Amino acid sequence: MNAGQPPGERQSAPDEGGEVLQLPIAPRATDIALHELEIVYAFIYARVGNRPDAEDLTQQVALKAIPRLREGAPASAIRGYLFATARSVLGGFWSTRLGLSEAELHEDLALAVTPTAPPSQERADTVQRILAELSDNYRRVLELRFLHGYSLKEVAAEMHSTVGAVKVMQLRALRAAAKVKME
Repeated sequence: MNAGQPPGERQSAPDEGGEVLQLPIAPRATDIALHELEIVYAFIYARVGNRPDAEDLTQQVALKAIPRLREGAPASAIRGYLFATARSVLGGFWSTRLGLSEAELHEDLALAVTPTAPPSQERADTVQRILAELSDNYRRVLELRFLHGYSLKEVAAEMHSTVGAVKVMQLRALRAAAKVKME
């Protein structure tokens, strides 16, 4: 037995023919996340357009996400969680910057990317027929939102109401319009 070697362990003789391979240690979740933050920074920078905000937002992502990471999680799951957190942080950033709720921000973005092809006469007639069948309030909220492109906030101001009430009215108006179309 060699000095300094724990009892019960024997030293392998070099002539036993086996080679001991040291397997790489799996990176910890935090190490993976820190490596992925460069990509998250690029993602955020592309959406805010300036370095100071991108750096601050990336730091917020790290502070929110890293403590919640699960050890042993695959790199793809960690990356996905970081990007989900980044989208959440970006939503809060733009919501604050533009003075809109996150829900309204998502609706306005959806309206902005909806392609606007010129309507056919048949479609225009169908829309007018459906709108004519609706009550005045329902017709007004749908016209303002979808024909004139008003935000929920603008519709609420125009109709002297709240954003919440306009959301409910819009939902009810769309349901009523769907029933009219089916008839």
